[in-house]
Amino acid sequence: MAASQLSAPKYVNVRFDGLVFLSKMRGKTVMFVGDSLGRNQFESLICMILAANPQTQTQMNRAMPLSTFKFLEYGVSISYFRAPFLVDVDVMQGKRIVKLDDIAGNGNAWRMADVLVFNTGHWWGHEGSLRGWDLIQSGGKYYQDMDRLVAMEKGLRTWANWVDSNVDITRTRVFFQSASPDHYNPNEWSAAATATTAKNCYGETEPMKGTTYTSAYADQMGVVNEVIREMHVPTYLMDITMLSELRKDGHPSIYRGDFSPSQRANPQKSADCSHWCLPGLPDTWNELFYTVLFY
Repeated sequence: MAASQLSAPKYVNVRFDGLVFLSKMRGKTVMFVGDSLGRNQFESLICMILAANPQTQTQMNRAMPLSTFKFLEYGVSISYFRAPFLVDVDVMQGKRIVKLDDIAGNGNAWRMADVLVFNTGHWWGHEGSLRGWDLIQSGGKYYQDMDRLVAMEKGLRTWANWVDSNVDITRTRVFFQSASPDHYNPNEWSAAATATTAKNCYGETEPMKGTTYTSAYADQMGVVNEVIREMHVPTYLMDITMLSELRKDGHPSIYRGDFSPSQRANPQKSADCSHWCLPGLPDTWNELFYTVLFY
């Protein structure tokens, strides 16, 4: 079945309503699965719902890899399952192994959700100390590294096979959120950027102008589109990459709550230009998610 690209229907004019969300999702579970950008959206959705009903009874359970926020009066659960590659990552003899052909460990936690929102992207491109593995396992062999797009496609096909084999389409709806861009390279928005004028998103106060992806996300989007297009279970592709690409002004930069004074004093090294402020851009993602979920 072909993937559905997200575009706001011209005949629908709705705004997010937390009470409507709780009413329509009564007794159900929404689970975000992926990296910390999925957690960003998970936290945004909780805040947006609470804004409409701040006195409602709630319960929060934080754990690794699964955190769940419950709206007790409605029996609604909003969960986040950390799986930055979607596929399993095991530790053997002290080494982290990304298993491109295996997703059973993670997938067991997703089976009972009524709405699944997946994402992956950033971790496939990390280098050095940020790289999330020591070895990659594929086809019974181990690799220290491989072409990152090839690895991502292998992992996504394993995920797609799991969805096709395990999701009951009479009960569960599946969404895939496209890559959320970062803004560490000022050359993406300023031809005049130099080593002395800018290093990242720090100090940016206005959105970018333009309508094209940077090359890294164009390549990833090509892989995502191809994999979802070949799936049997209907999977709605929410393409938030372009609208997010423009928001170089929307990151926490040095103003994250967990940053130390020394980190805040060194924005060129410490600024967070990957995640997003809340309230902020993830609220827009959830406005779109709300529309395609209910209308």
